[in-house]
Amino acid sequence: MFTHQGKTRTINHNKKIAALLSFVAGVVNIAGFLSVQQLTTNVTGHFAYFIDEVFKLNFAESINFFLYILFFFLGSFVSSILIEIINRKNKRLVYIIPVIFESIILFTVAFVGHKFIYEYGNIIALSLLFAMGLQNSLVTRISDAVVRTTHLTGLFTDLGIELSQLFFNKTVEQKNKLTTTIRLRLLIIFFFFFGGIVGGVLYTSLEMYVFTIPATLLLIGLVYDGIRYRILYWSRNWKSNVSSNDE
Repeated sequence: MFTHQGKTRTINHNKKIAALLSFVAGVVNIAGFLSVQQLTTNVTGHFAYFIDEVFKLNFAESINFFLYILFFFLGSFVSSILIEIINRKNKRLVYIIPVIFESIILFTVAFVGHKFIYEYGNIIALSLLFAMGLQNSLVTRISDAVVRTTHLTGLFTDLGIELSQLFFNKTVEQKNKLTTTIRLRLLIIFFFFFGGIVGGVLYTSLEMYVFTIPATLLLIGLVYDGIRYRILYWSRNWKSNVSSNDE
């Protein structure tokens, strides 16, 4: 899921990471909005508000929306920088470190966010936008731009295009490829909405601590991926040794 890259990466790897990260984004999207009344997983709305405030000459308020856009961008930038640096030293850790970084941010918001929520809600919003920028860049890089999990605008656009293509004559191979991609899009949408429902329901009782859920799931995903990778590695080595002995 996180360790496989390039030719070794399959659609199943993309499905697993899509389900996990879209659920995380769904929780952050709703819990972030309920806590600070701001969008915390994408910047489309913030850009519109930024332009609106500039035209109204409300420059102080426009700076807030500019910072929201900037921190999402910085999250994406930092994620990509980390991936490039780590890739030169240890390819197995290339996507693991950014995920741990994102998890740390979410845990921090969960445990200290209640201290800032009333006076410094913008700090929480900026932290969550940075984390989602981090995640968006990570999943785009690891899936070769096949999976995007932090917002649904482009996803619904792609889904509409791909569904329309099913009404035209296609080869069996083309239809199978389209169907696979459509299922992946629907999987992301489902888990994003499911994460939103879970985040909304649990926020009423857990409040800021609800962010421990996506943070913990990210770490569980890493542990699961690491164990699975080790099992496959040992299995291949064992089969290789058996084959060598037989010869």
